Amino acid sequence: MKIDERHLVQLAAVVQAGGVTEGAALIGLTQPAVSRTLSMLEKRLGEPLFLKGRRPLQPTALGRALADHGQAMLAASRKASQLVDSFRMGQSGLVRVGGTPFFMDALISGMIAEFQTAHPDIRIDQSYGYLPDLRAALHADRIDLAICPIDILDEGSGLSFDEILPGRNVVACRTGHPLLGRRKLNARQLLDFPWIAPPPGSPLHDDLRSLLLSMGAMEIKIRYSGGSLHSAVNYMRATDALAVLPHSVVFAFRHEKAITALPVEIPHPERALGLLRMAEAPRAPAVDRFAAHVSRSFQNLRHLIGRHEQAVIWGA
Repeated sequence: MKIDERHLVQLAAVVQAGGVTEGAALIGLTQPAVSRTLSMLEKRLGEPLFLKGRRPLQPTALGRALADHGQAMLAASRKASQLVDSFRMGQSGLVRVGGTPFFMDALISGMIAEFQTAHPDIRIDQSYGYLPDLRAALHADRIDLAICPIDILDEGSGLSFDEILPGRNVVACRTGHPLLGRRKLNARQLLDFPWIAPPPGSPLHDDLRSLLLSMGAMEIKIRYSGGSLHSAVNYMRATDALAVLPHSVVFAFRHEKAITALPVEIPHPERALGLLRMAEAPRAPAVDRFAAHVSRSFQNLRHLIGRHEQAVIWGA
């Protein structure tokens, strides 16, 4: 015998409330509608669902057993409603975010932790990539949001970009590096020291090439490649190796006092770090909430990062 699940939910509400009127109000139905449902269900079962003459209503053994099933459905329905409300308010859901590796590791990972402390029901799936890969991932709906540096956004790309920080790269070194003691640093002196290779395909790689061309050099001494951000920093702090890094990454390590930046201008195009999204895609509230969190976090950091650049890099 197949029983309509909605009838079990109504039965559970009446049993829980102790009366038809109260039970109907509990689930947003009218008393006559619920009374008809219970009467029809009793006729179909051929068994009473409530003991006669008892107030408040008391279910029979069969009524109680069926009401227990209805109660489970009622609880599931309420949880589903709460889930929908939570999703619409941006309190739950999934955020798929991709970004450039060093920048994500140095700054965004900490912002994700802060965000999830306030929103523990939102799951974050993080991936790595540079602009071409991230752009393809957005178009293929593999990620919802990209955090990366951009110099030009092609017209007609179908993407929107919100700047969060100027994208400036610097020559990084350990805090006790010999070049920091030079009164007047000549850029060609950088060629006397080994280098950490930037990740292939990254803006860091392009900027190192531009720096070399500006010095009239064709090659440098690469001593280390392929490591993560933290491995590169650990290598740098123990050697005299140099590396091209985003200034924001050097800033993120300021409290450790392990690395700093040299007063060397890297010739690279005007570039900004920001949030890249599909312009016309449906907006998920959790993604909007996370994007707003990242934007607010960088609003608070922009001034500090600017002061750090003037004081540490240019000595102003």
